[in-house]
Amino acid sequence: MRFALLAGLASLASSVSATALTYRLEANEKACFYAEVEQANAKVAFYFAVQSGGSFDVDYSIQAPGDKIVAAEEKQRQGDFVFTAQSIGEYKFCFNNEMSTFAEKMVDFEIAVENEQRAQLPSRQGATPEQTSSLEESIYKLSSQLSTISRNQKYFRTRENRNFSTVRSTERRIFNFSVIESLMMVSMAALQVFVVRFFFQGARKGMFNSIYSLIYDIISLREFY
Repeated sequence: MRFALLAGLASLASSVSATALTYRLEANEKACFYAEVEQANAKVAFYFAVQSGGSFDVDYSIQAPGDKIVAAEEKQRQGDFVFTAQSIGEYKFCFNNEMSTFAEKMVDFEIAVENEQRAQLPSRQGATPEQTSSLEESIYKLSSQLSTISRNQKYFRTRENRNFSTVRSTERRIFNFSVIESLMMVSMAALQVFVVRFFFQGARKGMFNSIYSLIYDIISLREFY
């Protein structure tokens, strides 16, 4: 029974081709990735999430062989869907950040190609068809639960990265505002000192002019008499 379980899991693993990557999408950049589908009616799973950068959104498109558009949307934060590949060939998955002039985006994505036909479990000598069917259902249920756990981990990782990016952005803004506020305080202090000195200098000059005029008038009167 244990050998059959391991063999079944191995056969399931061999029927799935998956690629999980993290890519830094520069500003005004368009990046495309490719997946080869070798069998018609294969199931293709596509997941992506913008982890950081800008408003956490990006344009994406999926093209089948012959440049046929399977899906295309703009300004999406994440996507998670499955479609059936009708034709054999190379499928193109593109991310477009041409809408951003300076903000780069960090994108996590996964492309998985899986045959829709279930793998046949090796029959163990002396095992009944009911036992084999029950084991097969258990294996696929386990595979579904693992897939659910994996997707939940991706979701929480995405939320963590976005929240961390928001915290860093807030800290950067607070620091910039603090620097600007300090510069404004220093500038206002310097301006106040300049204004006070200007007033005192103006008053001092006016007092000196008054004293000089008074002395000049006294001297002029004495000479007149």
